[in-house]
Amino acid sequence: MTTDPSHHDHDHGSEREAANAKAPGAQAPPGIEDSGAQALSEALRSSFQIVKLLMVLLVVAFFVSGIFTVKPNQIAIKLRFGKVVGVGADQLLKPGLHWSWPYPIEEIVFVPVGESRTVTSTAGWYYVTPEEDAAGQEPQPLPSLRPGVDGYTLTGDGNIIHVRATLPYRITDPVRYVFNFANTTNLLQHILDNALFYASARFSADDALYRNKLGFQETVLARVKQSIDQLGLGITIDPGEVRANPPLYVREAFDLVLRAQQEGGKKILDAESYARGATNNAAGEASAIIRGGMTRSNSIVQTVSAEAQSFNDLLPRYRSNPNLFKQRLLADSMQRVLTNAQFKLYLPQRADGKPRELRLQLNKEPEIPVKQTPQ
Repeated sequence: MTTDPSHHDHDHGSEREAANAKAPGAQAPPGIEDSGAQALSEALRSSFQIVKLLMVLLVVAFFVSGIFTVKPNQIAIKLRFGKVVGVGADQLLKPGLHWSWPYPIEEIVFVPVGESRTVTSTAGWYYVTPEEDAAGQEPQPLPSLRPGVDGYTLTGDGNIIHVRATLPYRITDPVRYVFNFANTTNLLQHILDNALFYASARFSADDALYRNKLGFQETVLARVKQSIDQLGLGITIDPGEVRANPPLYVREAFDLVLRAQQEGGKKILDAESYARGATNNAAGEASAIIRGGMTRSNSIVQTVSAEAQSFNDLLPRYRSNPNLFKQRLLADSMQRVLTNAQFKLYLPQRADGKPRELRLQLNKEPEIPVKQTPQ
């Protein structure tokens, strides 16, 4: 069998081309290489477009994230790298929309203003559960205090009382309130605790509980105000409430003493009121008696003066004719005396001056017959 050499060479050339195409690093034909480069270029161009779009969106989101709103009951303070931005009133951002560089370049601190906030001190108060506190109920009295649980204060006379205070306040200087101290609320509570212990040490138990409760409260609030002014907390306090109670176990005894003092005070007030009334009545009666005596005295003086004047007027006449004056005086007197007499008899005096004897015969008055009632 005879073999064609040319055909044999052609077969070996085809195998070499296939081997070269499969071998690594072999170059593709020019048409295939242009199509791949173009596809890769388009893919890279699309990727760059997407990256640009994402970068634009990130930049927009970065700037939009700096927009914030200050509510009507708030003000905001802008910090740039930890320092307050602005001077004076410009440091405070009023309610509305604002913009700042996003964190960590700038930071916004919101401060509530215009509303009353409250801090409560229970350092000197006995323990109550939240339910009892909300309902205003007293816990069950125990025969002794529980260390670490029940709070109390010592009074100036060495007694134990329980004291509690509620203090409302308003923020008037937000910059000081936020930046002067790390936690102004806790500091204010410590100031209130200190004021309670301070006032308790300067009052007796009776004064703090009953006799001078208003003075005790004023001392607590004055101490709080003094501390706030010294520290510059940037707040203004409103009138608060201060409560003082005796220990629950002996509260009944304190109440009995209080009731006895109240009853004693009431009796003292009643006695003083009665004394004032009796004194006023006696003074009125004395004044009436004095006025009556003065009136009677004036009347007597006037009467005596009139009689003396009349006597002085009649004296010359009497001296000129005493007998005639006596007769006239006697006649006037007899007329006044015998005004209502039906019969008038005159017994003249004897010339010799001796008395006369007058005998009268008087008949018995006739009896009035009694009418007989028929049986």
